[in-house]
Amino acid sequence: MKCYSKQFWLGVRDLMPLVSGVLPFGLIAGATGISLGMSPEMVMGMSALFFAGSAQLAAYSLIQDNAPFLIILATAVVINLRFAIYSATFAPLLGPLPKHYRFTLAYMLSDQVYGLCSMPAQMEKPISERIGYLAGVALALYVVWMISVGLGVALGAGIPPHWSLEFTIPLAFLAMLVTTITSRLLFMVAVISGSCAVLFQLLPFNTGFLVAVVAGVCGGLWLPGLIKMRGAPRD
Repeated sequence: MKCYSKQFWLGVRDLMPLVSGVLPFGLIAGATGISLGMSPEMVMGMSALFFAGSAQLAAYSLIQDNAPFLIILATAVVINLRFAIYSATFAPLLGPLPKHYRFTLAYMLSDQVYGLCSMPAQMEKPISERIGYLAGVALALYVVWMISVGLGVALGAGIPPHWSLEFTIPLAFLAMLVTTITSRLLFMVAVISGSCAVLFQLLPFNTGFLVAVVAGVCGGLWLPGLIKMRGAPRD
């Protein structure tokens, strides 16, 4: 138990440097929800239920366009498909746990949690230490996220309605995009997906976004093979 507690607080400590990236994103999510006419309770409830800032901002955009519920749901699912990959990494770790622990930790899985908890140094630790560390990172991030959204709600409530904050949604996604492009392959995938988003932007209910996501995924699957084939020596 002592070892679990130590790893828990180690996870909390390691998450703190990432707060600077979570805080402004939560502020945008909270303030934008209020600017779209949602009640503070609805914004906070949505944040607690989603616990996925990118999907939440995409849902805001679709709600603004009066998109059908199924389109909003499908968009959120597509954006969050990466969590299926994350879950596969932690399935052997969380599988033996009782359901209430397993479901809670799986629900709080995020990009930051995956990044910290999948590092080689963590993967080599005993199971009890890994669970403690994961719980510390996940719970700390959840608390930081909800506080930042709450601050955004308070900020948004004080902004006049004619100060539209919808422009912050694409800005937030652009900020995420810039930080994730770390190779030529990722740049090419971003170009493919972005081009499709522009070409199909007139499709109803923002379904062009889904086309762009599918195109980006296909590009990510096919481009490595094409690059490898072009780089192979010819006889």
